[in-house]
Amino acid sequence: MAIGDIIVGIDIGTSKVCTVLGEVNNFGQIETICSTSCRCNGLKKGKIINEDEVTLSLAKTIQDAEDEANIKINSAYTTIPGKYVTIVQNSIVKEVKDKYAGISARDVQSAMAQVKDIEVPDGKAIIDIVPTEIILDNGKIVSDPVGSLSSSITINAQIILGEKSYIRQVASIFKKAGLEIDALIPTTLAERNLVLDNNELHDNIMLLDIGAGMTDIGVFEGSKFVYTNTIPLGGDNITNDISIVLNISKEEANKLKKQYGLALKSFIDNDNEIILNTCKDEQKSKAIRSSELIEIIEARIEEIFSIVNKDITSQGIKPKINNVILTGQGISNINKSDVAGKIILNIPVKISTGRLISTVKPRYRTSYALVRYIASRPFTRTVSSSIDTVSNESTIRNLLNRIKEFFYS
Repeated sequence: MAIGDIIVGIDIGTSKVCTVLGEVNNFGQIETICSTSCRCNGLKKGKIINEDEVTLSLAKTIQDAEDEANIKINSAYTTIPGKYVTIVQNSIVKEVKDKYAGISARDVQSAMAQVKDIEVPDGKAIIDIVPTEIILDNGKIVSDPVGSLSSSITINAQIILGEKSYIRQVASIFKKAGLEIDALIPTTLAERNLVLDNNELHDNIMLLDIGAGMTDIGVFEGSKFVYTNTIPLGGDNITNDISIVLNISKEEANKLKKQYGLALKSFIDNDNEIILNTCKDEQKSKAIRSSELIEIIEARIEEIFSIVNKDITSQGIKPKINNVILTGQGISNINKSDVAGKIILNIPVKISTGRLISTVKPRYRTSYALVRYIASRPFTRTVSSSIDTVSNESTIRNLLNRIKEFFYS
């Protein structure tokens, strides 16, 4: 970790934009400087449908963060949904310049440049490199090869590609808000180290982040990131279903979802009566049984898991998954969602119990996870976002063409 670096992490979600400022302290931990959020209606099913709406929400969270922290933010890291991401596995063997002097930082830099030297398909661009194994010539796996005596190093890595059309769209939004993009990181890749516990970090895991309007899939074989995608369904779809079927307002539908949230009708203890207060029928109020409400929730939960199941089956990766971890505000209030997932996926499913997840407010978990991911990047000299102190540096931003350095130089 780069001690003293201030990292700005932004998550553009279906219902809100969230910003977290974190600083790397002397113990290599993240100290949160501030967290801000603003409601946003510019996305639908994971697609940006209104750039101006997103720009306004982004600018508001940045302004609030600047006011709270008394700094000027010029750049930030942000997430990218799995549907716009392709993962390419690559492996290279690099000869060391002087095997008797030990592996140098320059050797590692050269190897990193070589591992990302792939043929990039049209319409895509490299947005991240995730080295998962570094192997010395004697077969020993090391986390940091610098200083090791070896004639060569082998690097196994994932090259993360993003769709240029989405990157251009996000870059345009950031530019309008007066920001530059430091990097785009797949949502589930950023979240992995926050929502998984120590045992799960070494297992073959599917991480499902069920948000308001979309569900992000991330599949990991230990530290290897093997697949990601986005399903255009989430918690808001459940709310909309309740509103439409019961003919009530979305506000009441959301309240009922939180109050009676249950993924399976078979787990109902008491099929009590519910009075609907915003019914748009001839009767202003109407009574239903709680089982009628749960049946609506169950149908949509089943659909979400069924689409996920179809996706990972068609990709041929389902047999490799040992466990499924659920996270996200779209599912957090629905009891027994893990049981419903296990029934449909036929894989063990559990709600995330990551050691740090309880220390972060749910709405900021993805942004905070992004900051932690960036801070822990291997082989980095600096990961700091571009920050000016308001007092005397705010005019510098337009004079500098700042270059991010992810790897040794």
